[in-house]
Amino acid sequence: MNGRLRVLLWALPPFIFLGVFYFLPLVRILVTALGADRLVGGGQAVLPDWRSLAAVLGFTIWQALVSTAASLVAGLPLAWWLREHGSRLRSVARLLLTVPFVMPVVVTASAFMALMGPSGLLNRWLMGWFDLSAPPIQWMHTFGIIILAHVFYNTSVVVRVVSGFWSQQDRRLADVAGTLGAPAWRTLVTVEAPLVLPAVVSSALLVFLFCFSSFGVVLILGGLRFSTLEVAIYRQAVSYFNLPAAAVLALVQLAVTFTAMSLYTRLQRRHAVPQQVESAERFANEKPRTRGHWIGDGLGTVAALILVSPLAALTVQSFAAGTSDWSLANYAGLLQGRADSAFLASPVEAVGNSVRNALATMVISLVLGTGMAYTLFLMPGRGGRWLDPVFLLPLGTSAVTLGLGYIISMGPLRTSPLLVPAAHALIASPFVLRVILPALRRLQPGLRQASAVLGATPRQTWWRVELPLLLPACAVAAVFAFAVSMGEFGASLLIARPEHPTMPLMIFGLLSRPGLANLGQAQAMSVVLMAVTSASMFALDRLPVAIREF
Repeated sequence: MNGRLRVLLWALPPFIFLGVFYFLPLVRILVTALGADRLVGGGQAVLPDWRSLAAVLGFTIWQALVSTAASLVAGLPLAWWLREHGSRLRSVARLLLTVPFVMPVVVTASAFMALMGPSGLLNRWLMGWFDLSAPPIQWMHTFGIIILAHVFYNTSVVVRVVSGFWSQQDRRLADVAGTLGAPAWRTLVTVEAPLVLPAVVSSALLVFLFCFSSFGVVLILGGLRFSTLEVAIYRQAVSYFNLPAAAVLALVQLAVTFTAMSLYTRLQRRHAVPQQVESAERFANEKPRTRGHWIGDGLGTVAALILVSPLAALTVQSFAAGTSDWSLANYAGLLQGRADSAFLASPVEAVGNSVRNALATMVISLVLGTGMAYTLFLMPGRGGRWLDPVFLLPLGTSAVTLGLGYIISMGPLRTSPLLVPAAHALIASPFVLRVILPALRRLQPGLRQASAVLGATPRQTWWRVELPLLLPACAVAAVFAFAVSMGEFGASLLIARPEHPTMPLMIFGLLSRPGLANLGQAQAMSVVLMAVTSASMFALDRLPVAIREF
């Protein structure tokens, strides 16, 4: 088969899918925004004045900067601990630190309500211990709870990126500095910090990108007082049905996120090959265990447990049923459903919808991601370098913006339940690409050559040689796509029909309604969703392909 034809066959499905479900919605957003008589100012403008746009943009950037700084403060010591102290606790702590990042946003919101809400675990304990008549912790719908939730989410990003890069540096450089009489703090500042700085900057850019495009955290935990660009897009599109205003805000959001994404990918290309001689794991295990190591292990484990404490509080509160007694009433309520529900489906039906969407997303994203991976693999030159960021564009585009684009561009199709797995597959396909492409590049070229010498066609070589070797990576990608779809919230909130709600939408609806029964059922369903997501992460950790390659 001709090489160009082979590239075309692999590239055709992802390009068609991206054209229909990504570029077309973005073009329609652009046309809608520019089609208005005036964008800002005046009676016919889509936005009243520049101050309103500047206020939303300024708060979005400010909370992202504060969240990034706080995540670095929390994550860098943990990254140093994971790199410095070799122990059995390290793998457990790494997994515990990863769990918050993969939690759906509605689960995180439920978890912080269960921990710090008016009827949360901390307030109930403090009111009982000190005989208080009112909850002492009043952090809900404040700026502080937004920052805490972002730190909860993004500390694992800092830890993963920095500790992984740090562990690949040559440990003997620090040993030489110590031999020459440099104290530990000077070695850390003058020798190790400059080496690990690119990873710190990369993690900071990623965290800034995630916090800048934060939607569910600000919408649920921030309440009506705070509005990022994402929340403003949602409110303009859904609450006021002012699609031109939402389109203008989406363009501003896209400009900032694409700038941050381009800086990140450029930094990744410049520092793609870290300086390494031998794994730090070996040196960490060779070092004798001292009191400092044991103290570090204890503090690191405590910090990891603190990070997952909201999830533990959520689990406890789901069995409390609004009282101090243990009960399964919340879970029983999920099975029974409620007549006054805002949805035209029961919680059990929402679980079924989420599972069906996730399975469809898994299949679609595997096809798309594999096509993207083979396209980049077969185009190693300049064409591949240009296509790589194109395939990653959905990762830098907010789900709310995609949902808005679907509302504007899809016409009758926007009422179809098939649109939800299509949107989820668009979000998950870059993750699938980043899992399969490294595995594809690890395949020995001699295997293909030997197969061709023995008379196998390219199709037979792929089916009998390459595909079996790629199955572990495909399994990782499939589980990851499944987890992404199960927890997706932003796009589903705009395009899912009331008769076909997903689990995150059902949780959001229950959290938005007053009453302890609704709160308890939201917490119970959050625990179910948390269990599914955590099981996916544990499965990924057991599979032979390391998910850290993303």
